[in-house]
Amino acid sequence: MGTFSSTDIEFLWASIALGLAQLLLATLFSVGTRGLPWGVGPRDEAAPPLNTFGGRAERAFKNFLETFPFFLGAVFVAVTMGKTNAMTALGAELYFWGRLAYLPAYLFGVPFVRTLLWAASLAGIVLVLIYGVWPAA
Repeated sequence: MGTFSSTDIEFLWASIALGLAQLLLATLFSVGTRGLPWGVGPRDEAAPPLNTFGGRAERAFKNFLETFPFFLGAVFVAVTMGKTNAMTALGAELYFWGRLAYLPAYLFGVPFVRTLLWAASLAGIVLVLIYGVWPAA
């Protein structure tokens, strides 16, 4: 059984902060493009389209939301099972840094690099699962 690793929790916290920052960024682009009346209104009508960066910020945030629950769950289970270790810490770091670098790569439309960064963050989740959650680990 591993010892408690604060690294796993620290990068979980950092990932939560990153998600909130992405939410704020997407919201700012949305309000900047669509206007404050639309942002605070009932939104009964279809949303006006976003500009290029606004659309990318919104899609990057949605992509974050697709992976974050898996990361959260993996870290939570590893920590509660007391199975955190150097490899789960590496996985948590890989997830965070991959997601952090993914945002500007997506905002500036860098092909292939964005996909590699997404894959790196996914590999981080897999490391946490294999070394901190997997029953035989």
